[in-house]
Order: sequence, then C-alpha cells, then structure tokens
Amino acid sequence: MPNIVDLNTFANGALAERFNQELQKVMNNVVDPNTDPNKVRKVTMTVSISSDDNRELSDVSVQVKSTLVPAKNIQTKIIMDYDGQGKVTGAELKSGAKGQTFIDQEGGVSDDKGNKIIDLRQQQSK
Repeated sequence: MPNIVDLNTFANGALAERFNQELQKVMNNVVDPNTDPNKVRKVTMTVSISSDDNRELSDVSVQVKSTLVPAKNIQTKIIMDYDGQGKVTGAELKSGAKGQTFIDQEGGVSDDKGNKIIDLRQQQSK
C-alpha cells in the first residue's frame, strides 16, 4: 500500500518538527531526577480532517502534545505548638525528632527548628 503522505514533509515539515519538540519535552522529563522514572510519558498526535460539501478538498489540523510526569512530592514535618496568645503556630522540624538538637551544615549546634544554639565558628575566633 503506498503512503498517502510523508510524515517528514507533511505541512512543510511542521508535523515532524512539532513531534520532535514534544519528544524532547518527554526525554527531558524522563531524565529529570525529580520525576518517577517508571511512569509512562506520552506523545500524542491528533489529525483532524473536515471537508466541504463538494468533498474535493479537506482541511487538516494536526495537534501534537505530550503528557509528562509531574515532579515527585516533597515531604517535611512541621512542629505544632501554641504561641503566648493561644494561637496555633508551627515551625519546620529540622532535627528529625521534636526536642532533639543537631549539628547543622555549618558545624554549629541547632535546636529542632534550626535555630542556632552554639555557633562553633564564633567560639573558634575567640
């Protein structure tokens, strides 16, 4: 069966160009470390054809779109408490356990909310 159209040259090459643009988006999404590598991505090409009453000419519309995988959810914890007026307040838990201190990235000691308790850099300069 002979080809009716050449997809590489159809619409002056616009079809192949659009397909490659969407395929590039999919490939970028696959290598993004923030997405699930096992979920399916898609490139969908929709060709819509309509004709006039004489049925001698048809209008052709082509849409190419990609379906990407969203970035993975980011997880953290918030310590819940009350302020002096009895209103609920919160702060991100930085230490891993409520009430636990930890050594922060600068080498100082911080409370569970990330507030410095001991700044070793200041103690070294004394």
